[in-house]
Amino acid sequence: MGEKYNLWSFYLILVCLGLAAYSLYSNMNNTWLIAPPNYILLLISLIALTLGVIGLKDKRNWWAKTRSWFTIIISTLTSIGLFLVVSFTLFFSSMGSDEHIQTFSSPGDKYNIDFYRYDAGAAGSFGVRGEINGPLWFKKRIYLQHNTEQVEVEWENNEKLSINNHILNLDEGETYGYH
Repeated sequence: MGEKYNLWSFYLILVCLGLAAYSLYSNMNNTWLIAPPNYILLLISLIALTLGVIGLKDKRNWWAKTRSWFTIIISTLTSIGLFLVVSFTLFFSSMGSDEHIQTFSSPGDKYNIDFYRYDAGAAGSFGVRGEINGPLWFKKRIYLQHNTEQVEVEWENNEKLSINNHILNLDEGETYGYH
């Protein structure tokens, strides 16, 4: 019975690590965010930890034992890291605010962009952020402008738009305000 849990926990933590790494990469490089939210990744790592502990019963060979201990150690570290990220996010998001301003759709409904007004309060700045929504929880941040509260959007065609006088071609993956 432990052998199934041993293998499942190992694969689950590898998937969780891959998704967490891609989430970090996509936030740093403004690519499509396809990883689930961090609290879901935390749940996956806790499930992997639980299955890894149950998988310790698998004592068939040294590889099974090593895999179980590797899974337990990695899932514990991943769970702690994700718990800190989720806690940090909850703490600082409660200090500031995120307010949905408006959703703009391209003329052919190819793109839907949600704009949010953010204010970090005393901990940071304020401004406007724009995100393209994809399927499920997928999204891509395309626009960030500090020290403004309004957003003016004008579509030139189905792929090109002007946001507060900054022209973006969405088919070419252009963004504004992100480095």
